[in-house]
Amino acid sequence: MTKSAGSIRFILNDRDIALTLVSPTGTLLDFLRLEQRLTGTKEGCAEGDCGACTVLVGRLRGDDLIYESVNACIRFTGSLNATHVVTVEHLAAKDGALHPVQQAMVDYHGSQCGFCTPGIVMSLYGLWLSKDNPSRAEIEKTLQGNLCRCTGYEPIVRAAAAVGAIRPDSVFDPLMKARRDITTRLKAIRSNETVLIGDEAARLIVPGSASALADVLDSYPQATVVAGSTDVGLWVTKQMRAINPVIFINGIEELQSIEETQEGIVIGAGATYSAAFDLISARYPAFGRLLDRLGGEQVRNMGTIGGNVANGSPIGDSPPPLIALGATVTLRSKGGRRTVPLEDYFIEYGRQDRRPGEFVESVFVPSLPDGELFSVYKVSKRRDEDISALCGAFRIGLDGGNRVQLARIAFGGMAGTPKRATQVEAALIGQPWNEETITTAQKAFERDYQPLTDWRATATYRMLAAKNLLMRFLLETSGEKAELVRFEVTA
Repeated sequence: MTKSAGSIRFILNDRDIALTLVSPTGTLLDFLRLEQRLTGTKEGCAEGDCGACTVLVGRLRGDDLIYESVNACIRFTGSLNATHVVTVEHLAAKDGALHPVQQAMVDYHGSQCGFCTPGIVMSLYGLWLSKDNPSRAEIEKTLQGNLCRCTGYEPIVRAAAAVGAIRPDSVFDPLMKARRDITTRLKAIRSNETVLIGDEAARLIVPGSASALADVLDSYPQATVVAGSTDVGLWVTKQMRAINPVIFINGIEELQSIEETQEGIVIGAGATYSAAFDLISARYPAFGRLLDRLGGEQVRNMGTIGGNVANGSPIGDSPPPLIALGATVTLRSKGGRRTVPLEDYFIEYGRQDRRPGEFVESVFVPSLPDGELFSVYKVSKRRDEDISALCGAFRIGLDGGNRVQLARIAFGGMAGTPKRATQVEAALIGQPWNEETITTAQKAFERDYQPLTDWRATATYRMLAAKNLLMRFLLETSGEKAELVRFEVTA
């Protein structure tokens, strides 16, 4: 395992940064506000929900420089090697003239108290850089991760639509002007060497390749592997958990690959939700609609499907559809690779089939055969940017007589792990795909799951919702009409 000089190197606005003393749990937000005094980036929630801390992070993908909005409150400074961090202070011209995105917020009265405004500006700036004349739906999707409690969103949407007609190459823009220079500087600091900082009390490691990651985990099998930090960030900011030593893998390009074949798609463990969205939406439209509700744009730009799988949370949104589709996970270590069905990877709450020194390298999602029915449903208190009370995925194959010959149903939020509804599946196999079959099969949910009551939902609610989602899947796939049944739930 080769090592670098032991520094995290990146560009902050227009300045080169080299850090030799970096806490493995130090956040980008604290670095910006406390060390750099760039206080335009605000702390609101410290959990990636409100968007007040939004900044752009640019990274080379091959020779292309791509900028994405991220939450600085849960993005660790140690994950920034070979990136370009852009804050709201960088947008205005040297003479104080506002950037077109900022000016549009002024012109359309998109700001009131102003606390959330810098984060909103940065989210809209990311959209402005990447999309000509965005639709209202695209603007609203961009703003999913930004909460404003003063103005309402209509003035903000109007500002985004107005500035969308102005292209970056027609006005002064700091990133367009310096794009070639930034690209050259990032190429100069990009390296395949492994960065090692700190001592045993606070160790930070940034492997330069997947093989280097295997070597590092062989030496530090107890380490916390961090891809997007959308979960791990909260372990630190909310739970104050010690996660030392920390290994950041978001810069390993080979783990970010997404390959499409006739058999299915292979998603590298470091590929973000945003990077995988187009392909997943094309191959499995219902899965794509689910991803649109997973966090805000900032979270999707950071979080990874591989990390969601590796974390093993019982309420992770991606495992249910992956299990229903028959996905497998490839685990890698210094000793080699092994592949296991994803449903077998989850053993019990907090425990996965990952041996010391192993990491999730990729997830394989088989193609959905022609004619099979598939859908995913997420139930949460808010439609956007909320954790699921439960998430159900349904896959049904029918024979020529409209009888069920294949059934794969999986839920998150109903057990200590993402889990298949094997008793419900058995009740469906061989039966006609109609309301009578569904009504009978609904009773089998009680043999598959014993959900818990928590602040997101009661056990009674979760069980009733799971049963109703199966009926919804029938109605959406068969065109039948069912009688409305009202349930009275007593405490």
